Amino acid sequence: MEQYKIYVEMADRISQRRGVANTFSLTFNTAIVGALAGFFNDVPPNIAVAFYLAAGVMAITWALLLRSYRTLNTAKFKVIGALEKRLPAQMFYAAEWKSLGEGKSLKKHIPFGAVETVVPLIFFLIYLYLFTQVISAH
Repeated sequence: MEQYKIYVEMADRISQRRGVANTFSLTFNTAIVGALAGFFNDVPPNIAVAFYLAAGVMAITWALLLRSYRTLNTAKFKVIGALEKRLPAQMFYAAEWKSLGEGKSLKKHIPFGAVETVVPLIFFLIYLYLFTQVISAH
């Protein structure tokens, strides 16, 4: 039982780190888009290009980091599910997953991973568009 508790706590910590990474990256990317949009005409093209390239790399890094957290948590929850099979009551993973329809219906549950995958992509596409605008304007 103690191993189960520790493992659930470890999975929760991964989720917290994932949330912090999301918050930081969303704040960073929103600030970059706002700053560059606000000063678009005042920024020399070479500086704008450098910012868009750096921001694009940041968006890709964000997506890769989230993927890493997601796969790590998926593995941890598989272990938690296996540990629960040895417990008298399957109190966490199996019961919650069953109540969410086991991922078979988007009406019951939209996986967070699906949503968080799209956001870095949207920022990347914004940077790509702005990058092409700067290049084509000069």
